[in-house]
Amino acid sequence: MKNIVIKVGGSLLFNKENKINHEFISQFCNIIQEGKNFQQVIIVCGGGSLAREFIKFLRKINTNEALCDIIGIDISRINSKMIMACLKDKAYPKIPKNLEELSLGLQFNKIITMGGIQPGQSTTTVAMEIAEYIEADRLLILTDVQGIFDKDPDKYDNAKLIKRITCDELYALLMKESNSMQAAAGEYRIFDMVSLQIIRRSKMKVYITSGKNLNEFRKFWLENKEINGTLISN
Repeated sequence: MKNIVIKVGGSLLFNKENKINHEFISQFCNIIQEGKNFQQVIIVCGGGSLAREFIKFLRKINTNEALCDIIGIDISRINSKMIMACLKDKAYPKIPKNLEELSLGLQFNKIITMGGIQPGQSTTTVAMEIAEYIEADRLLILTDVQGIFDKDPDKYDNAKLIKRITCDELYALLMKESNSMQAAAGEYRIFDMVSLQIIRRSKMKVYITSGKNLNEFRKFWLENKEINGTLISN
């Protein structure tokens, strides 16, 4: 019985028309409630396309990036409330806004849902910081891609899924694809420099797989089987 953090990408919570993805949320929550392999479960939600729509508008009216970050955090917390509501009495009935509030929630032996914590920090980094804080055995990232590829799968048909990768190899790959590791408010990146540093120092195992089809998540959560995705470790 160990601790785990699950990061749910905001792209999974809404469809292309920014309507709530009822099917994903209900299936995800049903699977979560069936599993009993972990002592403490924390679910961190991203802001997704809805947050980006708000941020896009704010930039049009020349609002500063700090406010864009704050709006993104607010949306991610609303998204986490959807998961909390779906889990009903299995969930801690409050969204912690910082580690102190999280510490209180941990006393109740409930599933905890969270969004962002502070401006300038991605929800992936939040998930990793929380995983380190509760000494989680592993972190699972559910997103809209199967894992980490050797090149952009949206641009290259011959892109290959990387099954296992170290922090140093991942850093080199990301720097090859982009000259900047720092994302702007609302910009979607699976990893940034801070998240990589947390993986390296905490020595946690990070799994990435697609949440578009929850069969892989079901295998991971209920059957403790190897999944089709990427494992990052030292």
